[in-house]
Amino acid sequence: MKAMLKLSKLLHHERFHITFVNTEFNHQRFMKSRGPNSLDGLPDFRFETIPDGLPPLDINATQDIPSLSESIMNNCLAPFSDLLVKLNSATSYNPPVTCIVSDASMAFTITAAQEFKIPVVIFFPISACSVMGVLQLPTLKDKGIVPLKGSYLTNGYLDTIIDWIPGMKDIRLRDLPSFVRTIDPNDIVFRCVIDAAERAPSALGIIVHTFDELEQEVLHALSTMFPHVYAIGPLEPQLNHLSNDHLESIGYGLWKEETKCLNWLNSKAPNSVIYVSFGSIVVMTPSQLVEIGWGLANSKHPFLWIIRPKSVEGRSTILSPEFQEEIKERGLITSWCPQEEVLNHPSVGGFLTHSGWNSTIESVCAGVPMLCLPFFSDQQTNCKYTCNEWAIGMEIDFNVKRVEVEKMVIELLEGGEGKKMKKKAMKWKNWLKRPQVHLVPHPLT
Repeated sequence: MKAMLKLSKLLHHERFHITFVNTEFNHQRFMKSRGPNSLDGLPDFRFETIPDGLPPLDINATQDIPSLSESIMNNCLAPFSDLLVKLNSATSYNPPVTCIVSDASMAFTITAAQEFKIPVVIFFPISACSVMGVLQLPTLKDKGIVPLKGSYLTNGYLDTIIDWIPGMKDIRLRDLPSFVRTIDPNDIVFRCVIDAAERAPSALGIIVHTFDELEQEVLHALSTMFPHVYAIGPLEPQLNHLSNDHLESIGYGLWKEETKCLNWLNSKAPNSVIYVSFGSIVVMTPSQLVEIGWGLANSKHPFLWIIRPKSVEGRSTILSPEFQEEIKERGLITSWCPQEEVLNHPSVGGFLTHSGWNSTIESVCAGVPMLCLPFFSDQQTNCKYTCNEWAIGMEIDFNVKRVEVEKMVIELLEGGEGKKMKKKAMKWKNWLKRPQVHLVPHPLT
């Protein structure tokens, strides 16, 4: 949603009339975090909602992804079609819908677009390498490689090299988006992603939140598969270069951002702080929480750690009094923060991340090297490229141990490899600061 909102703002700046469609649940979350009038928009930039089909849920909760995926497949087409009728009605004071830009996971929009004879462009708010990985799922299924047999998860089968994917080399099965790890052919998320991958070629083209210089080979390969491929990222530097952003007040957070952490960062030395956040939907195990915490504490480096509500399996977030005492002089834990401001703060020297694409591309823009602990979805692929192709990160084992965290934090902030990664990350930051980089391509019109 964050990337989609940014893209919408840029299109609006190019004089497109925007209707941003969200689920009712997420619309309410936005208003709760930003204020009741935060999404008022403008006459030519407005918000509409459709129900996601799920029962009411605590507004602070994270929705169950399998349930949400199933509901999207089964329940969203009808209300979305009704919305298109409403937007195109003779009584509407706005122009009719002439193009749909849809998140790639919302395959029902392609059905609606075909019914209403409206062009549809698919937006992948992920890396190009992850897009290519997702698009291989139907072929992997046809070849009998997935779904996996149960033993394949632990017997080394995931280290199998998949050497036929266009634009990607030395990719193991484990490096592809985690949907390949299912052992159930009826897994609803697997089916939803397969459906999206199979229907993507029906779109007029695809938009990917990346840039040519970062993923040139895989973008070239994608361009042979689709009639139109637009690499339109990174989005934030383009927004920063707008001379007059009438939509600047419309933010992106699903939780209220705690800005006091910026004052805390002001008190720290340059490149001395490790920033830790696992995004908006990852749920850790209690063991991961404790091991990460003690690894950070034992590194003796200052850290800012984002632990959002209900982000630990089966219980509230509890860290021992001994831990709290150990970190009181150098650790700050808060529930949410303005991440891009944090990453661009001079005191931040590294980012311990889940390797979600928003976090990865924001870290690239800020020139901050990463410690990568991927959980699911596209995160494994982003981690692979961050660490092996771009050499601006190091991977932490999923069965995380405090000794490993301590060692890698010290290496990132003090060691020779950390300095090399920082130098490479800063090259990307300085390159992306150029004002002429990547305007939204006019062929979208």
